[in-house]
Amino acid sequence: MKKLTTILPILAFALLLGCSSTQSLQEYYVDNSENPNFISLDLPASILNLDEVDLTEEERTAVESLRKLNILAFKKTSANTADYEVEKTKVNAILKNSDFKELMKLNSAYGKGFVKYLGEADAIDEVVIYGNSNEKGFALIRVLGKDMNPAHLMQLMQAIQKSDYKGEGLGEIGQFLKG
Repeated sequence: MKKLTTILPILAFALLLGCSSTQSLQEYYVDNSENPNFISLDLPASILNLDEVDLTEEERTAVESLRKLNILAFKKTSANTADYEVEKTKVNAILKNSDFKELMKLNSAYGKGFVKYLGEADAIDEVVIYGNSNEKGFALIRVLGKDMNPAHLMQLMQAIQKSDYKGEGLGEIGQFLKG
């Protein structure tokens, strides 16, 4: 009994240390998918209609490594400015996690952002594209795949350009992403 009273508090403490208080990106998506300030969309890779496009071997490999896209966008209005600031802070805190490795920074007329990934440089499992505009809001795009690599991202972009994909099937989020 004495051993149990010694081991139990140590076990409880270890469990508390093992629990992260920081929300995961997946949890953030789930928690906000029904929030009226957000536009949420889960898309299979097949929506890009790349099967009918004449692709190089490298582009075909890149397309085959892609599984799906999760898109979550906060559409900022004059009525939800405070919520926008809170949500932007939450997202930045999640993406500061050391598991996310930065691939590149983005800076354009539409706003600022970055691309980060989870996994190893030659076997990426998830790419996160974050873009933020203080006028429009922000968008988080999770590109989920299997054994992607940074070269695949460039090949994938070239394949999408070849397909003349215009955002069909994206609905309201397509308009938001266009600006």
